[in-house]
Amino acid sequence: MKQSEIKELSIEELKEKLADLKKQHADLKMAHAVTPLENPMQIRKTRRTVARLATELTKRELQ
Repeated sequence: MKQSEIKELSIEELKEKLADLKKQHADLKMAHAVTPLENPMQIRKTRRTVARLATELTKRELQ
């Protein structure tokens, strides 16, 4: 997700997406540990998206 897409989401949508992506990231890491993924860059992309969502959520809660 791009930053512009993240800014358009509501707080509830952010929390929902964040939970989904955290689960997806854990699943990717587990799958990669068992047998190497065809595209390991997915792990990095997911991790960074989780960070973007968490940052936006924190920013909104502090306002």
